[in-house]
Amino acid sequence: MLEEFLPFIGLIIFGNIENLILASQGVVQGVNPRILGGLSIICVIAWIFIGTVATEVAIQYSSIITFIGGLAIVILGIQSVQGAVKNIKKAQEGENNG
Repeated sequence: MLEEFLPFIGLIIFGNIENLILASQGVVQGVNPRILGGLSIICVIAWIFIGTVATEVAIQYSSIITFIGGLAIVILGIQSVQGAVKNIKKAQEGENNG
């Protein structure tokens, strides 16, 4: 039974990394952690449902899905780093002016 999910192992790993990146972006932007956590739980439940229902159809496209997931993580990572750098620069400018 577990063997049929092995093509998605990369997507599972990428998905966890993506959740961490999105959470860090939320923290950097000052989002309420309870709202962020609630929305994250809703997304996880939705993905569990989609994964349970659509696995047989999606298994044919697992390599493409994994590639798209990896690409999304790279893009989100770049956005996260850019946001963090901007906030660090603002904080440093505030210290220099204050």
